[in-house]
Amino acid sequence: MRKLGLIAGGGGLPVEIAEHCLRAGRPLFVVRLKGFAGPELAPYAGAEIGIAELGKCIKALKRAGCEAICLVGNVSRPDFSALIPDLRGLAVLPAAIAAARKGDDALLRLMVGEFEKEGFAVEGAHEVMDDLGLPPGPLGRCAPGEEAQADLVRALEVARAIGRLDVGQAAVVCRGLVLAVEAQEGTDAMLARVAELPAALRGRPGAPCGVLAKAPKPIQETRVDLPTIGLATVQAVARAGLAGIAGEAGRLLVLDREAVIAMADELGVFIVGVESGQP
Repeated sequence: MRKLGLIAGGGGLPVEIAEHCLRAGRPLFVVRLKGFAGPELAPYAGAEIGIAELGKCIKALKRAGCEAICLVGNVSRPDFSALIPDLRGLAVLPAAIAAARKGDDALLRLMVGEFEKEGFAVEGAHEVMDDLGLPPGPLGRCAPGEEAQADLVRALEVARAIGRLDVGQAAVVCRGLVLAVEAQEGTDAMLARVAELPAALRGRPGAPCGVLAKAPKPIQETRVDLPTIGLATVQAVARAGLAGIAGEAGRLLVLDREAVIAMADELGVFIVGVESGQP
């Protein structure tokens, strides 16, 4: 079992990966990205490193004996003019700025390439934890009805379309009408906008209607940035009066799976996996 270097941003996914490695007995070293990684990761062997300190990061990983890395967690796009890079980071900075102009995915692919040049295998979160991915069909007791199924198909279509433009990963459709698409604000903020729309455009508690769909971008580096849902997503979907959540099976990560299923069942929210390539 090769030692994993977990390069951790914010949110619950890095913690879930670290806990999984601990349970599985997999050797682990955690690079906590300054300003992003949460305090829950402090007990694990590792180091706190700035996002522009690429050389320091690589040296720390090699010194710890890591053979593979996993980049997970929330990291907002940096203000490149405010970064304080080390020498390796400085060498990569012009290419990083150029890649960022093409979109987040180009920037992520560049960073993955830098680690691969150093001989690290890059593992996606779904590869480290093979039960993170959304399975085909309903997850839990709730399933989409006929109207929700039509919204589900449309929402996935829209999510894939904005993904082709490298805009975002998510869309909300209700009664065939596109209520929102995700951009840089993220899914939770998008759902908060939907919750503020007039009740006539969306469902309401007791009479939910509409679907949130999330899909990876076609050009996406899936080892780094697969779409994710968790407890906050289920709560926000219910708050917005939507009936459920859809994603591509195996290509949507579900955090705190058992807790998510329990909450979705309690709130009457369906979560369904659609086979990739199907409408």
